[in-house]
Amino acid sequence: MNQSAEIQPQVSLAQSSPTVGTFRERDGALEWSGRTETVRIEPWGPDAVRVRARLGGPLLEGLPGALLDEPEAAASTLELRDGEGRLTVGALTVEVSSEGLVRFTRTADGAELLAEERAHFWWPGPRLYTPTGNGHHRLEQRFAAYDGERLYGLGQHQHGLFDQKGAVLDLVQRNAEVTVPVLTSSRGYTLLWNNPAVGRVELAGNGTRWVADSARQIDYWITAGTPADAQRRYSAATGRTPMLPEWAAGFWQCKLRYRTQEELLEVAREYRRRGLPLSVIVCDFFHWTHLGDWKFDPAEWPDPAAMQAELAELGVRLAVSVWPSVSPLSENHGLMEQRGWFIGTEYGPMAHADWPDKQVASTVQVAFYDATNPEARDFLWSRVKDNYLDPYGISAFWLDACEPELKPGFSENLRYHAGPGLEVGNLYPRENARTFYEGLRAAGETEIVSLNRSAWAGSQRYGAALWSGDIGTDFATLRRQIAAGLNTALSGIPWWNTDIGGFHGGDPDDPAYREVMVRWFQFGALSPLMRLHGFRDPGLPLGPSMTGGPNEVWSYGEEAGAVMEKYLRLRERLKPYLLEVMREAHEEGLPVMRPLLLEFPGDQAAWSVDDAYLLGPDLLVAPVLTAGATARTAYLPAGARWTDAWTGTPYEGGAAVTVDAPLDRIPLFLRDGARLPVAD
Repeated sequence: MNQSAEIQPQVSLAQSSPTVGTFRERDGALEWSGRTETVRIEPWGPDAVRVRARLGGPLLEGLPGALLDEPEAAASTLELRDGEGRLTVGALTVEVSSEGLVRFTRTADGAELLAEERAHFWWPGPRLYTPTGNGHHRLEQRFAAYDGERLYGLGQHQHGLFDQKGAVLDLVQRNAEVTVPVLTSSRGYTLLWNNPAVGRVELAGNGTRWVADSARQIDYWITAGTPADAQRRYSAATGRTPMLPEWAAGFWQCKLRYRTQEELLEVAREYRRRGLPLSVIVCDFFHWTHLGDWKFDPAEWPDPAAMQAELAELGVRLAVSVWPSVSPLSENHGLMEQRGWFIGTEYGPMAHADWPDKQVASTVQVAFYDATNPEARDFLWSRVKDNYLDPYGISAFWLDACEPELKPGFSENLRYHAGPGLEVGNLYPRENARTFYEGLRAAGETEIVSLNRSAWAGSQRYGAALWSGDIGTDFATLRRQIAAGLNTALSGIPWWNTDIGGFHGGDPDDPAYREVMVRWFQFGALSPLMRLHGFRDPGLPLGPSMTGGPNEVWSYGEEAGAVMEKYLRLRERLKPYLLEVMREAHEEGLPVMRPLLLEFPGDQAAWSVDDAYLLGPDLLVAPVLTAGATARTAYLPAGARWTDAWTGTPYEGGAAVTVDAPLDRIPLFLRDGARLPVAD
């Protein structure tokens, strides 16, 4: 780590008693070595350090991770005395014992934030390395558990938990299960497991354990402070999101799927005829000639230039679905296979998955481009640029199935350009977003958004918006999305949304589902991004000719449609406020969808609220999450005065209130006299 001269650490050396290991100062870092293990702790931005540990040799540089190469400069103090090493970086102090045990404390008062803990008094210690061959190990990092500790973040999951203390989570990418290994604690620290290896994290009552199934060294980053301060530090260390373009803050219309150019255009025209705001319309999968050709099928999309021109006149952006998979029928398959641009395997042929394609009666074995390979990224982008951007000006892309969706997903058999599948597998969705971000930047584009089904730490710096995947269509699923969104917000990804109405099914003519849709639409209008999507009934079997039932605002009957139109217009009125909040995300790293604890960390009750949130600093949103409800009880945090945004009724914070919530109303509360155009 390079440090400027003015912030070189102050080093105090004193006579040390005999120790098990050896301490040294190395370029501003505290290093301990013992029993063939090396542990290095170095300042990595204000109030933060990076910890790396390896068995049997010097630490390795350049391994895949989430941290930017050059951290923000930070003053530090390093002491070596009495058989102990101590490194202080702002609010965080790190103590290392003579036996190499690491402990993190709050500098101001010495309170313990987090400490390593042995698995057993004899063996193993807090760090365990079990050989898997060729210099790789199954790695375990153990920390103590604390009574009353609450733990948040870790990406997006469908378990419905906001506080994840007690959970065991696989560190692997799956549809609707997104691994972003950053954890925020109620004890005042945030920790990033800076390792894209497949593994798990165990948040048990008798300890916390991070596991990488096969990797070369332990690597994590930790900072001290409030959740808001931690988000600022984490986003600076891993890269902040770009500024969201104004067009992306509006309403996105989508369904599975518009099969032809005329069908898609007719939907956009109908929004104009009805006077309804529409910012983006999405062209979904199977619009291509073959999977992996990355271009329009002229039989169904005969004149994309004319389509783009008409959409532009309507004020609508076109977003196009791009998959990472390549059919053997694709014109690009042969070249990509010869150049080694597909994900390979340790044993057997390239990685494959069964998938339907045009001009064949059954599925084919599709391959996947290797997004960790710079040459493969450049090639895929060249096809996208030649077939979408240059001829038609299409610059918004939906990066579907980007886990990638291998079947079966045996990571131990995969071989990426960046390394073995077990060591780097979680990296893929971030590098896939990087393909499009770097390609668009090189082409001179400045407004960059991609819609992604998966992500990893640092995805936000490549303009990646995350959605919650292929989920169900009932109130229970809607309820789980609140916790999923809140944990995503604390994982450094501010651009997030769900398929409004859920994905798998939903009958537009069913009154019960119409109620789900209305309540979900209200939540969607007050989410960071607002996008209507789903595979509605009646649906056709998976294949190139498939589509789902209607999924436009007017598809749900007169009563539901009127409510949905109301919230479309509310979204438009709130866009200036939303863009201000998006600027905070860009400049400070604060999320758009904020857990109450982020703004009110001193209110202990706020740490338990998992069914409501703040949209930016000033608007508290309490979605209706049960069928037939006409009232909603919501907790209003202490330390602020709140006003019902619909009725003007004032409330003191620090208590739960019950308000009316008829079908056309989602409870909203304004903070400390904020003036937002909620009511008509």
